[in-house]
Amino acid sequence: MDGAAMLNVLLVALGGGLGAAGRFGVSLAVPLRADAWPWATFGINVAGSLLIGVLAGWIARNPDAEPWRLFLGVGVLGGFTTFSAYSLETMRMIERNDWVGASTYSIGSVIAGLAAVAIGLAMAKRVLG
Repeated sequence: MDGAAMLNVLLVALGGGLGAAGRFGVSLAVPLRADAWPWATFGINVAGSLLIGVLAGWIARNPDAEPWRLFLGVGVLGGFTTFSAYSLETMRMIERNDWVGASTYSIGSVIAGLAAVAIGLAMAKRVLG
């Protein structure tokens, strides 16, 4: 791996650590009760989506912004919430009028994600008892 590639990995890793720490901090500040609406996760997903939109708009106007995209977009926001990346990808499909793709991706992500969690929970229950 050359020096530039290593720097990119470090930018993503540092940003990811900061984003994950930020997410953990929000979860401590807004604890989840078993019977309550998940406000922390909801807020993180919405805030991350807003921030990745602002970042993507700024990057589109700044061709030398790749290090910032890696650090803030992939790293910080990726560690904070992957929902922001999903939201941006869906919006990009909508912008190019790929409504079928955007709908399929959105509905498929939710259904497949829920199914995967259910399967994972069933597997863990079966294996762990």
